[in-house]
Amino acid sequence: DEIEALHAEFEWLLQEEVNIVLEQLQGVIMECSKRFPVSIPDVDAPVKSEKFFMTSTSSTSSSDQIKVVVTLTGDNISHADITLRIPKHAMPNLRTIVQNDCQWKLQQVQDAGNNLLQALSLLTPPPLKTRFEFKSAEEVTQLMTTIMGCLQRGRASLIIPKKRTIEEILGSRNMKSLQPPLPSDIAASFYVQSHKLVFAVYHIHKDSHGQPKFDVFHAEASVPWLSEVLVLFTIALQLCQQLKDKVGVFYQFRDFQIQ
Repeated sequence: DEIEALHAEFEWLLQEEVNIVLEQLQGVIMECSKRFPVSIPDVDAPVKSEKFFMTSTSSTSSSDQIKVVVTLTGDNISHADITLRIPKHAMPNLRTIVQNDCQWKLQQVQDAGNNLLQALSLLTPPPLKTRFEFKSAEEVTQLMTTIMGCLQRGRASLIIPKKRTIEEILGSRNMKSLQPPLPSDIAASFYVQSHKLVFAVYHIHKDSHGQPKFDVFHAEASVPWLSEVLVLFTIALQLCQQLKDKVGVFYQFRDFQIQ
């Protein structure tokens, strides 16, 4: 009987295959989490420091307009040596430093790590159980939707930096990490965009009509572990989607329940 065969397949899917996929998913998210400075229960992932030389990206500027040597430790810039040559500025040569005792926090990395931990906690079976026991297709779909939400938010926080006004950048706590402080008409910002760490400098001045405007200069460096993290986010999202699709096939059989 075709319906009985389908019912048996549905039961096997809910009780066996779903748990197999959830274990794979847990493995991928765990692997991704290890690259973040977040503490995962039962996992030792020492936060390593990496040094990067950031190079100017503006086609109109000379390569020595911005020079940054930066040390990235987890979600912090623990040290940075910044040299700026800004044309049209009263102080054309500037140098400032981020020191270990006043680090620059990369909120995007922290947000991505927190979303991963949330996804990981959702993949932990209920207390005293070694596996999930789903009774319906809806339960699986609901769990996948919630986990995908965490993964999408985590991935987006690395790919799309939050837009901020010049005033917000000037007033940010991170600007206080720079010693000596930059002149009041210069704002600076470190942020993550996909697999790159970017440093942006904004020179605020007035145009010929007396209207405020700003020139922007960028320097960037590729961060290998960010590339790996984005690939793992994508794999995890694909696993979730595949499981949702597989379970979705049984949605037409609304009365399918496991007793």
